[in-house]
Order: sequence, then C-alpha cells, then structure tokens
Amino acid sequence: MKYSLDDIQAPIAAEMQEFELKFRQSMQTRVLLLDKIMGYIIRRKGKQLRPMFVFLTAHTVSPDPTAPLPEPTFRGAALIELLHTATLVHDDVVDESNYRRGFFSINALWKNKIAVLVGDYLLSRGLQLALEHDDFDLLKIVNRAVRELSEGELLQIEKARRLDITEEVYFDIIRQKTASLIASCTAVGASSVGASKEAVERARLFGEKVGMAFQIKDDLFDFGTAEIGKPVGIDIKEKKMTLPLIYALQQASWLQKRRVIYNVQNNDGRADRVQAVIEFVKKSGGLEYAVERMKQFRDEALAILHTFPASPARVSLEQLIEYTIEREK
Repeated sequence: MKYSLDDIQAPIAAEMQEFELKFRQSMQTRVLLLDKIMGYIIRRKGKQLRPMFVFLTAHTVSPDPTAPLPEPTFRGAALIELLHTATLVHDDVVDESNYRRGFFSINALWKNKIAVLVGDYLLSRGLQLALEHDDFDLLKIVNRAVRELSEGELLQIEKARRLDITEEVYFDIIRQKTASLIASCTAVGASSVGASKEAVERARLFGEKVGMAFQIKDDLFDFGTAEIGKPVGIDIKEKKMTLPLIYALQQASWLQKRRVIYNVQNNDGRADRVQAVIEFVKKSGGLEYAVERMKQFRDEALAILHTFPASPARVSLEQLIEYTIEREK
C-alpha cells in the first residue's frame, strides 16, 4: 500500500505548520543579500522528511503521545535543517553542481565564494540557536551527524579512486553519509522530550536503519527503476560504487569484472559505456539483491520501532518507512 505524505503528516500537521513559521524566523537576517538567499533556500524546500522524523519520534517516545511538543523539539528540528542545508550548499560547491532538486544551486546563482559564506552562516546560525537555549544534548547529537557526513564523503572519495569498495565499506559510507542524518532526527526527537539515554539510543538506531534503506533506494534509481530528478547512470558517471554494482562485480568472472571496472573508470560520460554497466548490473541480479537488503533494513527498523508503545505517531512512522522504500522520486 502506498502512503501520501499528507496522510503520514496527519498527527503532526499543526507542528509542521508551526515549525515552518519558526524556521523562517530563524533564517531572518539584517544583511540584504543574505536575507534574499535565505528566502530562496526556504522557497525551494523539499519534502521536509527530517522535521517529520523529529516530530513523529518525539510523540512516539513521549510519556504522553498526545501532549503538545515542547520548544526544544522545534529547536532541534530547526538545528538539523540549518546544519543539513549548510552541508548541501557546501556539497554543491565541491561537486560544481548547478542544480539542487530541480532549482539552481546557490553557487550557480551567486558564485562559489558567496555559497561557501552562506554555508558557514547556516552552520553558525544552527550553533547559535542551540547555544542560546543551552540545548547541549541536541547539539551533541547533531554535531556527531555532521562529523560523520564529512567522514563518509571523504571515505567515498578515497575509495572511488581505486574502485575497491566492498559491501562492508559501502555500508559504512552510507551509514555516515545518509543514515547518520536520519538517526540524528530520531535521536533529537527522543532527547527533546526527556527520554532516557537508552530510549534515545534506540530511537537513533531506528533512524539509522531507515537511513540505510533510504540510501539503497536512492542508489536503485540510478539504474532506471524510476525517475528521481537525476539522469540515469549519474553515479556510474561519477565513479560511485553503489550496492547493485558491488554485488554484480562479486558474481563476475575476473575478465568480466576487469571490463566493467574499465567502463566505470573510463566512461568519460559516454552513454554506451554507462549503459553497458547498467545492463551488466541488471543481468547479474544486482538490483534484486539491493532490494532484498533494503527490505532487511526496513524490517530491522520496524522491529526497533515496535519496542515503543503504540500510538498514532508510531503508525505514521511505520508508514513513513514504507514511503521511504516505495517512493518513485
């Protein structure tokens, strides 16, 4: 069964509206250029999955799931959005990317120097928001995620040079690059309502499992399983080793493996070489294997989620997990 984000958001619809207002206020600045750029960032917001994870987890873990959420929950969600947006702005500079979610990137419109400074501003604004209210526990959680994001990116760059990524290394990369952020959302949600350290860790691990499934789904889009707003084969063009390709190479003969790796290393954006890699992965069962592992992480996430009491918010989290692995973009 497919779920819409509107249905999933139902138990937290009021909180999401309140959050949007508070987040806009947190982005306001007296510098005209900066204020203009902040407005542009807000207008091109995505599905807002991160604040959804924060609010739904907070309600799920709270001793009273129907009670209004406290201010630290909203600040935690804003902190994550600010720091995550900063990393995206910096990523676009590093990747020399002119687009983000179908919109022009900050560096495309205002050039690299301004984009780097905007990213720095967002980072400092997030830190200021947390420090002004002594939200040290929330800051620790989010700081860990930002550190792991950077380490994951550097690990991927290091391994991409040699294309020697094993499944173990791949899972380590996506745990740091993607899963750590969703884990920070669920941990912040739990911590913001005063949950025990044990409950916060359970919530964090739940988010990590969801994040692993989310990234594998993202990797599958690269092989043409659906449209996600990026050209099919872009990971191959960028020499990124994803789970379907890693598995397929494990099944290949030495000669076949050598030929495929050559096509990845020397594709130079050539459609025929990229397509040859895609066809190889499909014929080798790489997509089926990745789907199987994605569902395994989903099941592990659900098992952890069900250690918390039943509530409308928990039902929405179950639906959000299904949405994550069934989405078509």
